[in-house]
Amino acid sequence: MNTLIDMVLRLLLAAALGAGIGYQRERANKPAGLRTHILISLGSALFTVVSIFGFGDGVDVSRVAAGVVTGIGFIGAGVIFRGIRGDHVAGLTTAASVWATASIGLAAGAGMYLIATIVAAIAVLVLMIPRVKG
Repeated sequence: MNTLIDMVLRLLLAAALGAGIGYQRERANKPAGLRTHILISLGSALFTVVSIFGFGDGVDVSRVAAGVVTGIGFIGAGVIFRGIRGDHVAGLTTAASVWATASIGLAAGAGMYLIATIVAAIAVLVLMIPRVKG
């Protein structure tokens, strides 16, 4: 397959899968919604694509994935921090969805189309589980 077409497909899949998760968060009226999740998935995929195709052979592409995982923690922390109200912490599920969306983008960027799609579907299903109040 043409490398350019392959790269574009990886990025489009990442954006679409991020959109699915972001749409659910948007509908649930959460602080990180559609655009945020698309950009997180797309950015993660692009970092992965660039690390695979942009630096040539002999480069440790896993270093970029490690950087994405570390960097996405700051965004997740911001979502949680924004949700702190008194002794109640809010935003943990949205932060987790941001983290999962980054991993889906990494998988799509690495060409793992099926696993990225399956995990995105599972994530949406999990996010649709009603919250148990206790």
